[in-house]
Amino acid sequence: MQTDNLELKKLVYLYLMNYAKSQPDMAIMAVNTFVKDCEDPNPLIRALAVRTMGCIRVDKITEYLCEPLRKCLKDEDPYVRKTAAVCVAKLYDISSGLVEDQGFLDQLKDLLSDSNPMVVANAVAALSEINESSPTGSPLVELNTNTINKLLTALNECTEWGQVFILDSLSNYSPKDEREAQSICERITPRLAHANAAVVLSAVKVLMKMMEILAGDTEFCGTLSKKLAPPLVTLLSSEPEVQYVALRNINLIVQKRPDILKHEMKVFFVKYNDPIYVKLEKLDIMIRLASQANIAQVLSELKEYATEVDVDFVRKAVRAIGRCAIKVEPSAERCVSTLLDLIQTKVNYVVQEAIVVIKDIFRKYPNKYESIISTLCENLDTLDEPEARASMIWIIGEYAERIDNADELLDSFLEGFADENAQVQLQLLTAVVKLFLKRPAHTQALVQHVLSLATQDSDNPDLRDRGFIYWRLLSTDPAAAKEVVLADKPLISEETDLLEPTLLDELICHISSLASVYHKPPTAFVEGRSAGIRKSLPARQGSADETGTVQPEATVIPNQESLIGDLLSMDIGSTMPPAPATQPTSNVDLLLGGPGDISVAPTTTGLLGDIFSLQTAPAMYSPPKVCWLPAEKGKGLEIWGTFSRRSGQMSMDLSFTNKAMQAMSGFAIQFNKNSFGVAPAAPLSVGVLQPGQTLETNLPLNTSGPVQRMEPLNNLQVAVKNNVDVFYYACAIPLQTLFCEDGQLEKRFFLTTWKDIPAANEVQYTINDLKLSSDQISAKMSHNNIFTIAKRTVEGQDMLYQSLKSTNNIWVLLELKIQPGSPTATLSLKTRSVEISPFIYQAYDAILKTP
Repeated sequence: MQTDNLELKKLVYLYLMNYAKSQPDMAIMAVNTFVKDCEDPNPLIRALAVRTMGCIRVDKITEYLCEPLRKCLKDEDPYVRKTAAVCVAKLYDISSGLVEDQGFLDQLKDLLSDSNPMVVANAVAALSEINESSPTGSPLVELNTNTINKLLTALNECTEWGQVFILDSLSNYSPKDEREAQSICERITPRLAHANAAVVLSAVKVLMKMMEILAGDTEFCGTLSKKLAPPLVTLLSSEPEVQYVALRNINLIVQKRPDILKHEMKVFFVKYNDPIYVKLEKLDIMIRLASQANIAQVLSELKEYATEVDVDFVRKAVRAIGRCAIKVEPSAERCVSTLLDLIQTKVNYVVQEAIVVIKDIFRKYPNKYESIISTLCENLDTLDEPEARASMIWIIGEYAERIDNADELLDSFLEGFADENAQVQLQLLTAVVKLFLKRPAHTQALVQHVLSLATQDSDNPDLRDRGFIYWRLLSTDPAAAKEVVLADKPLISEETDLLEPTLLDELICHISSLASVYHKPPTAFVEGRSAGIRKSLPARQGSADETGTVQPEATVIPNQESLIGDLLSMDIGSTMPPAPATQPTSNVDLLLGGPGDISVAPTTTGLLGDIFSLQTAPAMYSPPKVCWLPAEKGKGLEIWGTFSRRSGQMSMDLSFTNKAMQAMSGFAIQFNKNSFGVAPAAPLSVGVLQPGQTLETNLPLNTSGPVQRMEPLNNLQVAVKNNVDVFYYACAIPLQTLFCEDGQLEKRFFLTTWKDIPAANEVQYTINDLKLSSDQISAKMSHNNIFTIAKRTVEGQDMLYQSLKSTNNIWVLLELKIQPGSPTATLSLKTRSVEISPFIYQAYDAILKTP
């Protein structure tokens, strides 16, 4: 170790790094050499020594590292400083307390102003790593305009990986106004021409985030969109693996901003030598970019793909033609003609896929293309896949009145009924019942036969249940059966595979990471320190927002720290900030918060309100007042209070009683940081309180205050000041007062989100002493901003599916199982923020128990 030979010293240090863990007592003997080498005149040796000490993860050595590291952070040579910056992150991983106590974080922040760009890049990388491993997830360094300017200056001069670190850090910054966002965009745009794909995608991520802040109709935004297209197209000239990563990211970008690549359809055309995973991804993007302007090109390509040899690719190409027909209505006829041409090829799997997509086209455009049914029926004998057979049976049943031999066709399927797939059996049962209702005179024997097969010979409970339902309907009320079975079907929607908007916004914040390749948030596949930190796009400003309201970001609740100090240091004498305008509403989508484009179903005042044209809904439930500050602790001042919500305004209802011998005046109130950012929206309105007097007051609240996680979550610490003293007390916020009026989801978003939330996030509770019917519960809950999305009866149990949204944009989905006549019910809650579940249950139970 004492050698002057640099190469030999590197080998010795490498040996030490590998064996220090197994022999920590011997490794400590090398400390003196490390300390000595940290003062060597050769900067390479100084850097080598500090790097090796950081890599030796032995607690006994850690304390000896502090002094050499402090010197190296201020070293005259930039190579040593940049090595020391990374060493701070390594030391934080071993002993976070030591780093904070020794002031290394402050030194690291100082390095952001270093004259050498690589030192700045390493400091940013180290701070990002430390930030991710910190338990709160809150930023250790607050990015401001000065810091951002330093990072942007260093960006032009550091290496490609340094640029990636800086760009990732910039993506976490929210500019204070549109002008600053525009300035950042202008300085980052040159990175789009970089040769490294990681730099390009990181730059795209920052620009996508900044574009949310810019008004969408400005010339600058349009120019920026045009500049984003060429670098993304260039990425598709790389090797297949990089192409795939680029395509997965482009898929997200196209869903968020389709205009960026709307003129670049040709680059997504499949090449003969593309790997299958690239082909399938290109196909998906082609469908997303399909429009009336380019549909002729797209169909020509898709028809060509359908003659390929790769079966999976051909299937996807045929399905893509069907999706184009549904998405671009003027092209539907051309798509159907293309599908008929493919059916004429008589290639088995092509024919089967074509029939599946034609069934969807019939659903989208009823009574328009039924003339092709005869061509489809010619291919009945070739169908052997369950989905294709089920689709063909659906077509025969739906259009039985137009097919002369429909009974014969369906009868041919019944011969092997027991061997059919469950999907085919269910479809066959429904199709025969449809046929009977349309032609009752000639199909009685057929319907009796299929009902017998379904109810007596089948082991499938779904099939048996459906058979019994049809049998009972047909035998008791054929007219009702006709209304149920032959009811008009809703048109299928286009782009059913789009990502849910809030998830899409989160994934845009993770462009150039694994999350953007998996199309899943990091929490879905990463366990550990950074998995819980959620990112969201900023609220869009300007004319892009059609509603004219600002969409709030979801509030991330940091962990609770020392709260007493915060509360004691509050300046209660300061003037209260003016109350903001009415709390903005938003189309923010499910559970994560963050802006989105989901339409929220309108709220109602319940069925009775509709029938009798009532103008006001029943009041929301408010708990009775409780004593928050007893007189003995308040020097004669007694405070009783509760929380309420009226017409979308949250408030605190207070009663002040003076049990002292002197008058009290000069009242003021202030709240500590809390989990939901609850804060007074106006000054406390209490005049002079005479001895023995009680005054009632109502304090309007908003949720724009500082946020900090509390234990328990709904805990609120309050300070009240008067001419006598300052008094402190804590109270619990009943969560129903935080339920927003725009918390009703449309049914399809409810279903997709319920499936999207991991099963581990589902929590079940038992509700006792239940005395209400499902309809009464639904009405009562809707008055308290818990909205019923759907109601079903399954195996004698009533199932209510409900949704709510809290003021910090956390969505909660609920399923209530009620056994009629039973005093107990089961409540299942699903949300991405599981910690809120017990408080939702408490609120739900309290609302149910109110008279």
